Amino acid sequence: MPFFRRADYTSGITDFLTQLKADKPTLEAEQRQGRAIWWDKKVDRSAQQDFGDAKVAQKPYVYQTSGHPNSK
Repeated sequence: MPFFRRADYTSGITDFLTQLKADKPTLEAEQRQGRAIWWDKKVDRSAQQDFGDAKVAQKPYVYQTSGHPNSK
C-alpha cells in the first residue's frame, strides 16, 4: 500500500445511486425500455431527404412585406 494513499471516497450522489440500484434492481432495465420508446428509432433516410427538399427558403427579414410603402 502506498505511503500517501487516501481512503476511498464516494460522493453522496454515488452513495444515493448505489442504494437506489440496490433497492430497485429493475431500474436500469426500465430506463432502457423508456429510452427505446422515445430515442432508439430507425431513421427513414428517404423521408428525411423529402423533408429537406420541401423546405422553402426564408427571407432574411420575415416581418417585411413587399407591400410596404418604403420597400422597392
